[in-house]
Amino acid sequence: QVQLVESGGGLVQAGGSLRLSCAASRTIFSPNVMGWYRQAPGKQRELVATITSGGSTNYADSVKGRFTISRDNASHTVYLQMNSLKPEDTAVYYCTVVLVIRYWGQGTQVSVSS
Repeated sequence: QVQLVESGGGLVQAGGSLRLSCAASRTIFSPNVMGWYRQAPGKQRELVATITSGGSTNYADSVKGRFTISRDNASHTVYLQMNSLKPEDTAVYYCTVVLVIRYWGQGTQVSVSS
């Protein structure tokens, strides 16, 4: 069992920045994929960004050029730097890690005001 603990959400004005962090509760072995999804009210959960244990990244088109995903394998932590935030980025952001099965964090709210 892996627990994922997220932090860093909050309220920010459009154009601002936030940095999300997600730490795994125990050692997670390679290969694995860590990432972020988000779910806005009334919408399905959608991919934001992923990063493999080797460092390969993948982004949703809607966040390319604005968000950067990174990870620290030594501390089993994944980060999401979000710049130039827009009101449409408002959602609950969920951390995830895929080992044999997928694990989810509890989610952290990101709200962007216009």
